[in-house]
Amino acid sequence: MDNSTDMLDHDLSPTDDYDNFAAPMYNEASIKFYYNLVPPLYSLVFIFGLLGNTLVILILIRYKKLKSMTDIYLLNLAISDLLFIFSLPFWAYNAAHEWIFGDAMCKILSAIYDAGFCSGSFFIILLTIDRYLAIVHAVYALKVRRVVYGVITSGITWGVAFLVSVPGFIFVKSQKELKWTCRSHNPGKLKEFVTLVTLILGLVIPWSIMVFCYIQIIKILIKRKNERRQKAIRLIFVIMIVHFIFWVPYNIANLLHTYQYSFFSCSSTYKCEDIFGLAVQVTQIIAVSHCCINPVIYAFMGERFRKYLSILLQNHIAFPLRRLCPGLAQPSLERSTSSSITHENVISIGL
Repeated sequence: MDNSTDMLDHDLSPTDDYDNFAAPMYNEASIKFYYNLVPPLYSLVFIFGLLGNTLVILILIRYKKLKSMTDIYLLNLAISDLLFIFSLPFWAYNAAHEWIFGDAMCKILSAIYDAGFCSGSFFIILLTIDRYLAIVHAVYALKVRRVVYGVITSGITWGVAFLVSVPGFIFVKSQKELKWTCRSHNPGKLKEFVTLVTLILGLVIPWSIMVFCYIQIIKILIKRKNERRQKAIRLIFVIMIVHFIFWVPYNIANLLHTYQYSFFSCSSTYKCEDIFGLAVQVTQIIAVSHCCINPVIYAFMGERFRKYLSILLQNHIAFPLRRLCPGLAQPSLERSTSSSITHENVISIGL
């Protein structure tokens, strides 16, 4: 059965809008995008996000031993990304077919999705603050950048993230329409409130903190010019640009979609729904894929992480393959698992 055709034949209402990540929007352009592109894109994000974040967790636990506050935040960021992508196969199946997992799973997975989405942004903020303390307030940082404080702040962060996910758990439900769906049924005013909270937590607060912290960091690094610090400045700009590209468009599109009738006078209700609905869908995919980029930016771009990754791959992939296939070419030089790991200045990446 062609689901997208069936949905286009549905008797639509202007109030059937999109107000949570998991649910399809009932307008022609977004429906075509949802059913044709969301399943493969979500599948790719799931595969690469699962691989990258699992490697980060293995390296942090096996080699770094969680000895610093930064390690704690990196671990929690990877866990939040894994929590988030755990729900993606369900939404991919829902997009390609229909919701078959029941009302309880609809609510639970929606809450998990929202909590993972928000907590990822929160832990990026904590990593930014951690880097700020390590570079700008190095002496004070010796007192506060401890594992125990990292655990406490991480626990508080998870509590806030799950609190933010409560509306998704309450108002999302599975019901039979043209087919079984899992989507939110927020009252209009509550939808506007949730959108504003999402904008504040996902854009205003993170960017205010990031801009302040990174401006102070750059001021310090400029005064201490050397090659390592120049690399750190370039990395800072990479972090901010990537965060802007992946997060800002979604927050803006979601705001415009929610308040489209306040901001714009559309000649056709469905034309507005098509334009802003599709914008939310496209920017949502971009935001979702950020969980694949986090391991690259916050972990593997560090020198020590790359060396640990090399050791991990050699011990658990390269060596077993050589045992199974002795004819494989041998590497020219084997590196030691400990002596080759040199200390990396915290300023270069904050790890």
